[in-house]
Formats: sequence, C-alpha cells, structure tokens
Amino acid sequence: MAMSETSNGTPTVLIVEDDRDLLSVLQRILATEGYQVRSAQDGETGLIEALDHSPDLVILDVGLPGKSGVEVARELRARGFRAPMLMLTAFSSTSDKVSGLDAGADDYLPKPFEFPELLARVKALLRRAAITAESSVLRVRDLTLDPISRRVERNGRPIELTQKEYALLEYLMRNTGRVLSRQMISEHVWKQQIDPLTNVVDVYINYLRKKLEDDRDNPLIRTVRRSGYVLKA
Repeated sequence: MAMSETSNGTPTVLIVEDDRDLLSVLQRILATEGYQVRSAQDGETGLIEALDHSPDLVILDVGLPGKSGVEVARELRARGFRAPMLMLTAFSSTSDKVSGLDAGADDYLPKPFEFPELLARVKALLRRAAITAESSVLRVRDLTLDPISRRVERNGRPIELTQKEYALLEYLMRNTGRVLSRQMISEHVWKQQIDPLTNVVDVYINYLRKKLEDDRDNPLIRTVRRSGYVLKA
C-alpha cells in the first residue's frame, strides 16, 4: 500500500481543528499511539496540508474559520484525495451528519466524544483504507498496476520494474492528474528529503518513461516546468 509513511511504516494523521486545547490533546494522544501527526487550525491551511502531504487520514472539524470542514472535504474529494476523513462537530443532527458524509467524509463523531472511541474509529478507517488500497487494481489508460501481485502491464504487455521504479509508479498512479513535486516524490518513495542538487528523482522518472512510453506525442508522465511531474489519464 502506498501510504504517507515514515521509514518505519507509521501512518500520518492530519488534524484540522481550530480549538487549540482540543488540538493539543489530540496531537498528544495520537502521537502516543504511534502515529505521525500534522495539524492545521483553519480550513484553507488544512486543505493545503492534505494536498501537499497526502496524509493517510484526516480528522476534520466542521466549524473551522475560513473554509468550513464540509467545504474542505468536498474540495479534497473533487481534487481526487482518497484518504479517509473523520468529521468532528459540535452538532449532532441527522442533517449535519448527512451534509458531512455527502461532502466525502467516511465517518462522523459528534462532540464531546471519548478519546478511546476516536482512536477506535481512526484504527478502523485506516484498516479499511488499507484493505481497499491493497485489493484495488490501479488503471490509467492502458496501464495497470496490481498492488497485491505487484504486476504492471501496459496494453497487456508485462513490464518489469525495480523496487524503486515500482514505488514511484504506484505513487504517480494513486495521484493521477495531480502535479507532484520532486520533494513530495522523494518523501514518499525514498522516505526522506533528497538533496535538491541531486537529480535522482529525474533519473528514475526517465527510467519509467523508457519502460512505459510507446507514444511520445501523448506521454503518460509529463513534466510540469518548475513544479514536478504528473501522470495524465
């Protein structure tokens, strides 16, 4: 599974919550449970954090300054963000729940809540996402990637990839249509920030292109000048 993980395989949770006290408690509890934690205190910052860092799960308060949690969830889904989202809200009416779920949230937890329940829901959402990701064959045009067998084919033709080439292609395919910077690629594929003076990301992109491309006029992997790379559907 291509998760936003550190080298020890720890999932990353993004908390978007404007209540500083609650945010601090959630950060401490999740870190104690072994998660990598990122945070934001308003909707716009939360949206940018989610898109730039691709966390494995987002805990999203509904009543945020600027963009509401519902607006953030809706925009994330519209941009192809696939990770599960757990909505937090002080409102518990059925219509509020429906609004959150319709916007793309996967679960809903009204305030106040017990922290063991929140942790149980976080674990359940991450487990469900892992099962879904592992069992779903990725397809972009005539290119397929099976995360279980790690088999890659282009128009029915098997393509042999090294471990890093495979990890890079899977990351690109899970973010189809989204421009990925070299820093984002290095953090997800190499699990670390690579010296900006090195061209290792560009080298591996070229390796993939040589193995995948059969139509130079309509390439799968495109360079976005001064930004990075994007896999076009």
